[in-house]
Amino acid sequence: MDDLFGAGRDNADGSDDFGAAEGAADESGHARGQARSAAGSASPRSPLAVRMRPRTLDDVVGQQHLLGQGSPLRQLAAGSDATGPAGPSSVILWGPPGTGKTTLAHVIAKGPGRKFVELSAITAGVKDVRRVMDEALTARDLFKTTTVLFLDEIHRFNKAQQDALLPGVENRWVVLVAATTENPSFSVVSPLLSRSLLLTLKPLTDADVEALLQRAVSDVRGLNGKAELSDDALAHLVRLSGGDARRALTALEAAAGVAFGDADDVDAADISKADTGTAGADAADPSTAGAHPGGAGEAEPVTIQLRHTERALDVASVRYDRAGDQHYDVASAFIKSIRGSDVDAALHYLARMLEAGEDPRFVARRIVISAAEDVGMADPTALQTAVAAAQAVQLIGMPEGRIILAEAVVHLATAPKSNAAYMGINQAIADVRAGLGNGIPAHLRDAHYPGSKQLGHGKGYKYAHDAPHAVATQQYPPDDLVGRNYYEPTGNGAERDIATRLERLRRIIRGT
Repeated sequence: MDDLFGAGRDNADGSDDFGAAEGAADESGHARGQARSAAGSASPRSPLAVRMRPRTLDDVVGQQHLLGQGSPLRQLAAGSDATGPAGPSSVILWGPPGTGKTTLAHVIAKGPGRKFVELSAITAGVKDVRRVMDEALTARDLFKTTTVLFLDEIHRFNKAQQDALLPGVENRWVVLVAATTENPSFSVVSPLLSRSLLLTLKPLTDADVEALLQRAVSDVRGLNGKAELSDDALAHLVRLSGGDARRALTALEAAAGVAFGDADDVDAADISKADTGTAGADAADPSTAGAHPGGAGEAEPVTIQLRHTERALDVASVRYDRAGDQHYDVASAFIKSIRGSDVDAALHYLARMLEAGEDPRFVARRIVISAAEDVGMADPTALQTAVAAAQAVQLIGMPEGRIILAEAVVHLATAPKSNAAYMGINQAIADVRAGLGNGIPAHLRDAHYPGSKQLGHGKGYKYAHDAPHAVATQQYPPDDLVGRNYYEPTGNGAERDIATRLERLRRIIRGT
């Protein structure tokens, strides 16, 4: 298969050689395909996400809250000479996929006098851990070398496996860099957690992902300037990444493959026309050969278009801008569909937001608000469902979080509706802002401090639990708001019963 991006060859010293292969033009002047083929004949290339892995902390995109000068990560990456006995020895990196956990481990391992060992909790066992610890102790004592042990998916280790790490971490035989996508408070044993520094990584912002993609396009380790991204293709890749750098680079690599394939097809068609004499005057004119993408001159960069990203990823572009009008328009249509009890439309707009890469926590917050504003006391369990969904999405994440959000949406959209509580608080706020109700009845005022009784505070107060049905007849609102009704329940759902009970309560309280 043609090498589209330039060869990536691992040298004996571990460095990467990403020089682009050069090929001589064949009789038809079609050099570019030969150059890529020659490059592809080298040793197998690493994925783009691996080739673009930062080599220093300064190259890391995102996570700036962890990378300030003097931060524990910088101390750890600087090496033992810089950190000294008081510096951090082991860290647990907690964050979503593609946020840089593996990258940070590799950067830390590049410190002076260090070697890198990687284990996966999926395949490694206690024997593997103990072997690494023994070798690390030997390397430290004989060769003054510090072993950086990167343990991916540490939450998959059971208690016995995690306990096997303790001697090496406690005695600094290794610098442990453990990565997890699960909350370490629930998945890592307390002794190991207390001996390690817990650092939380955040999903990359859209700006971070965009910078990462542009770097991959131009960097010699990436596409080496042989391609460029159109604005809509770039926006599509950013949306689909969901803050995951690895996903963004993998998608870029796939889209570039499609774009280069299309360019080769165009070149082949043009060459065929030239061979049959149907290419026209330009094809026959030697002065224009170098300007043709397939000519012997410098080839123009191939533009990766939106259609290339859609074909490569089999995902159509969803018109949705998280920072623009579409963000608010779709969210508005989503909430109004729930309010209008159109469950099918609500699920459609939910799907549009999720497929466009919207933060599921934003969606969950909107659902919680809708439960209180639009369903209200007509179905008090709707708010419980919405809050539980928001918490579950935070715990589980995507893509499974879509199921939880869908259940909450179905509950709210099919529930009876009432905005009586929403309207009630709005009217109460309006009266407060209008200057009504400044006073407080004396019998309701605090009577627990010295001298309060002399002021008449608490005098005549009726303790509700001493009254029949625990409802006493007495004045609660300020004088100018007596008889004012803010909450007016509807006849929908549970509010039918609430309305009947509220009528009796008001008669007793007001003595009418």
